[in-house]
Amino acid sequence: MEEKLNKLYRECIKELNMLGIDILDEKYYGKIDISIAKRNNKRYGCCRQEEPDKRYKAITKRGRRKIIRYERFNRHHIEISKWVLELEDNIIKNTIIHELIHCIPYCNNHGSEFKKYAKLINNTYGYDISRVGDKKKDYEKSNLEYSEGQKYNYRVVCKGCKQEFYRQRINKDFVKKYICGKCKSKFEVVRIE
Repeated sequence: MEEKLNKLYRECIKELNMLGIDILDEKYYGKIDISIAKRNNKRYGCCRQEEPDKRYKAITKRGRRKIIRYERFNRHHIEISKWVLELEDNIIKNTIIHELIHCIPYCNNHGSEFKKYAKLINNTYGYDISRVGDKKKDYEKSNLEYSEGQKYNYRVVCKGCKQEFYRQRINKDFVKKYICGKCKSKFEVVRIE
C-alpha cells in the first residue's frame, strides 16, 4: 500500500510541475511528507501543518480579540486514509492533489485561493477536487460495495434549496448557529427513528 501511495504521489507531483507548480521547492512550499493514516478515519485525507513562516502572519481583529493566522508553513504532513487506497487510482490522486493544494501558501483552508487552484487542476486533468468527497459515489466508481457502517440519528434539510445531509450528533443550537452555504437559508433538523 505504501508503494502504491508513493507511486501515485510522484505522479501527482509531475502533474503539478506540468502546470508550473513546483511543489518540491522547499524554499517556497516547505517540506512535505506523505503517509498512510494510522487510524481508519472517516475522512479521505489530512494535511497537518507545522512551523509557521513568520513573514506570512496575518492578524485580524474581532471585537476585543486578535486572531493570528499564518498563510504559509515550513512543514506539511499529508496523511491518506487506508480505505481510500482501496479505491480507483484517479480517486486516490484526487485526494493527494487536494492535500497538496493545502501546502501552497494562502491555501491552508478552502477559501478563494484553494478554489482557484482546484479549478485549474480540475479543468486541466479532469479531476473532481472539492471541499468534501462523496464516499458512496467513489466506491461505485471503483466497482466496490459500499456499506454505510454508521447509523445517523438526524437528517438536516435546508429550507431553501432542500439540500440534505445526515449527522450522528447535533449541537442543540445548530439551527440558530448555521445557515446553508449554497442559498443562505435556515436549516430544519429532523430526528430519524
